[in-house]
Amino acid sequence: MTAEFDFDIPPFDLLNAAQQAMLRATARLVRFAPDDPVLTPQMEPTHAYLLVQGHVRREAGLLPEATYGAGTLFGARALLAARATSTSLALDEVSAWQIPKATLQALLSANPAFCAAVFAEVARRLGPPEPRAEQREFLSLMMARVRDAYVRKPFYVDGALDLVSVCARMAEAGQSNALVRDGERLGMFTTTDLRDALLRGAPDRLAVRELARYELIAIDADAELFEALLLMLRHRVHRVLVRDGAGIVGVLSQLDLMSFVSNHSHLIALQVEQARSLAELKAAALQLDGLVELLHGGGVKIEVIGRMVRVLNAQVLAKAWSFVAPAELVAHSCLVVMGSEGRGEQILKTDQDNALLLRDGFDSAALPQAAEAFNRALMDFGWPRCPGDIMLTNPLWRGPVAAFRERIRGWVYGSAADGPMQLAIFMDATAVAGDAALLQQAKAYAFEILPGSDAFLARFAAAADQFEEPAVGWWARLTAPRARDEQPFDLKKLGTFPIVHGVRALALQAQVSALGTTERLQALAAQQLIEPALARDLGETLHFLMGLKLKNNLAQRAAGQPVDNLVRMASLSTLERDRLQDALGIVRRFRQHLQQHFKLGAL
Repeated sequence: MTAEFDFDIPPFDLLNAAQQAMLRATARLVRFAPDDPVLTPQMEPTHAYLLVQGHVRREAGLLPEATYGAGTLFGARALLAARATSTSLALDEVSAWQIPKATLQALLSANPAFCAAVFAEVARRLGPPEPRAEQREFLSLMMARVRDAYVRKPFYVDGALDLVSVCARMAEAGQSNALVRDGERLGMFTTTDLRDALLRGAPDRLAVRELARYELIAIDADAELFEALLLMLRHRVHRVLVRDGAGIVGVLSQLDLMSFVSNHSHLIALQVEQARSLAELKAAALQLDGLVELLHGGGVKIEVIGRMVRVLNAQVLAKAWSFVAPAELVAHSCLVVMGSEGRGEQILKTDQDNALLLRDGFDSAALPQAAEAFNRALMDFGWPRCPGDIMLTNPLWRGPVAAFRERIRGWVYGSAADGPMQLAIFMDATAVAGDAALLQQAKAYAFEILPGSDAFLARFAAAADQFEEPAVGWWARLTAPRARDEQPFDLKKLGTFPIVHGVRALALQAQVSALGTTERLQALAAQQLIEPALARDLGETLHFLMGLKLKNNLAQRAAGQPVDNLVRMASLSTLERDRLQDALGIVRRFRQHLQQHFKLGAL
């Protein structure tokens, strides 16, 4: 043999020394070229395979289509059943350990634990998905690297070639896209571009450089796979260029990415993209909370969940707006979400915070009706109405950029008590549909008029210190026996809000344009406006509190209770109480920092 069998790969980690020796003596390292058959219904199964490198795709047959990569025991079901029910082909260069039928049967007979693991895996692939299996599928999407998926090797053509010649070469190579070299530029030509080219006529006289797209979206081969999915969603593309340093590894398509996680039953993004009505969009939107629960149950970090939810929510909202608003209104406006949704820190659906900025001089008679339809659709999708009426249906939160400039000036220089919080909500806005430049213009005006407004900034920052601790302080409550403390603790008022708003105040003063609290902390630390250690502690504290709130909210939902920010001390484990004690100590230290920095004692 030219390599050593890796006995750390499940289920082979269950074999003893003698069984490992048997496998070493009989297993053989084999290789398959792209498109080589590995198993077909016409073959008599004689071996199982442990994939070492490359990918094997099972075409749709009696079993669903799927793609398998390194570390997968492949073909055991066919071997034990004495027949294959689907065709499986090598997608790229594949190397695998070929395990004879007699060896596999001997191992199954001699080792009950190995036998149980093999049959459990076979049953998992054949049977309906269970919650734990779905968690594994989500985790495969969250934790796998781009290079782990099937990345198609780059197929290059010269930009001067005519389209007929390019299509002939693509057909010969079995490609649906080609990378176009045109001097220093690198573009991509796809079969979709061919459709557009035919409308222009004379494809034999059109050079491919004239139809290629040169603004390619790229991702590193070692990036997490979900980052590739986010890029495709954010830029509305079906392929991304995969790089390894300065070199090009190949092209990852959305189809191949989805095939990699083909058992995944909650690919909400595709449902959103393919929705043709509000009813179809609702079906996708209602799955978002289930996605959150599965990711959280699988141990995915809260910040990763937040990023995924932010992108999916934005896709849902943009699609909903396109259904209810005329195309002209969409083109001449900017739909924004604000608050925790804008910062990317809303996990489960809470109250709506949205607004609409119009291009100056543009008016639409359809706006009131579209606004009503939009907010009504979101309520149907699970977003409750905003108690403060910060929604498109409120004329104060829709209008031309010039009107928003006047409102911003009023928030900063006016005497209204709610001015600072209105500005706080708006400065967390992010665009989800339409012309994002309109939002940028309004925010730029806010930064323009703020310098020198120390009194306003102090009044703005003071909100972070507005919630007082109860008469029985949190320290005494956290150290008391759990069974004796049933008083609810407000995670938002005493935990997340002081961090979020305090960081927002510092960012506003420093004119930091980042939206997420963690990103704002990083920017402030880079400008030496906050100690790096405190910035790190605040970020970790925020994520811990968000995770604790999510756990509590999921438990409330499971019990049929209203979802809120209140957690009872008696429901916390000892470890959670200890961590909460440390977290609130950091919050207290940050509040003291804000008091000194903004001289809040002088207000």
